[in-house]
Amino acid sequence: MLAAVRSPCRRGAAVASNAIRHPRSSFATAVDVGGLKVATVNNGQPSASVTVLVKAGSRYESKPGVAHFLKNFAFKNTADRSALRIARESEYYGGVLSSSLGREHLALTAEFLKGDEAFFVDVLSSILTSTRFTPHEFAESVLPSVQAESSEAAHDPALTAVEIAHALAFRKGLGSSLFASPAGPTVTPEDVKAFASSAFSKSGISILGTGIDSSVLTKLVEKSLSSLPASGSSGAASVATKYHGGESRVLAETHGTQTVFVGYGSQGAPSPELSVLAAHLSATPSVKWSDGTASTFSNLPQGSKVQTVLLPYSDATLFGFLVQAPTSEGVLQAGKAVVAGLKEASGSSSIRPEAWKKAVAKAKFAAATALDTRQGLLDAIARQTITGAKADVQSTFASIEKVSAQSAASTLSKLTKSKPVYVAIGDIQSLPYADELGL
Repeated sequence: MLAAVRSPCRRGAAVASNAIRHPRSSFATAVDVGGLKVATVNNGQPSASVTVLVKAGSRYESKPGVAHFLKNFAFKNTADRSALRIARESEYYGGVLSSSLGREHLALTAEFLKGDEAFFVDVLSSILTSTRFTPHEFAESVLPSVQAESSEAAHDPALTAVEIAHALAFRKGLGSSLFASPAGPTVTPEDVKAFASSAFSKSGISILGTGIDSSVLTKLVEKSLSSLPASGSSGAASVATKYHGGESRVLAETHGTQTVFVGYGSQGAPSPELSVLAAHLSATPSVKWSDGTASTFSNLPQGSKVQTVLLPYSDATLFGFLVQAPTSEGVLQAGKAVVAGLKEASGSSSIRPEAWKKAVAKAKFAAATALDTRQGLLDAIARQTITGAKADVQSTFASIEKVSAQSAASTLSKLTKSKPVYVAIGDIQSLPYADELGL
């Protein structure tokens, strides 16, 4: 503190320099522990977490909806502990257990105080090696929770639009829904157990830790998960993603929020050009409750909202915009503004140097602040362990800074020449069709 008083400018420069360098040293290289990838980040956090990342997302499921059921079977009865015991002991240690599902991975996470890692790694290990998949838990707990989550998702127009957009863009694989459909095939405990058996293997699992030393986590993983098979019975196989596009209209609450999704998909690894374009085309102001200094989309009607969607995956990306308004007319006007903005941005000469500089800065800021959260750190480590791509701030900044207005415009131009993804949710009698927006 005294140094700060004596030399605030020098200290400020030093802090900024250290803040940039710090993430580089905190990202550990993934190590192989008996066939399992283990990586950690330890920035001196007061708490710790361990996430088991399983290649069991919806794109790999053997039956529609089975990945959703597997997620909700987490932390149920195992060979050594009942679900009640798992809950009670976790509460005793003050920790939190959770599971989440993505299109590519199932994440089983334990968050806890430092010093309790042995217990929670043991719990996570037992979920992988000895979950019993009992019929009574399936009927009494798993099935009702799956149905409740699917119903809640179906009543969220924005989430529904994004789910349908994936199906139109990629059809199978990444197009598979995160939610089990009531109209889908019946899923049984045996189906879930078989899917788990194929997914819970060393070849499809990565262990990610935050706030925990690499040597500690490595020893615990080696002790607890050495019995996992090297590969699953069928392996998590998936064909290479192919982009298709298409249009869909779904009748929903006609007097509620009207929603459309306008977007495109790309094949291959995620590109930094799309990250900068997402920042450039974002309608979210930097100052809350303000309209911003220069929105890319002009003449947005009162009450309308435009949200940029950028969802990168290992071999494809979904890029687009959620447009919502109280009325279909508002969606029409806002949708036209979005399409006009896309067409304008596809010409590099139309992007002013000042606007492009702001877009690059916003993209860098978004990448940096993502690492301020535990989930952001886990996402970064996951990319590093699974794809081998560097996840530190410097590497991300370097890739963003290499993006020019010309290369971004070229990327967007290629996207917009393909068949778009268009989804309308709400009063489909009055909501616009894709061609009415200029697509």
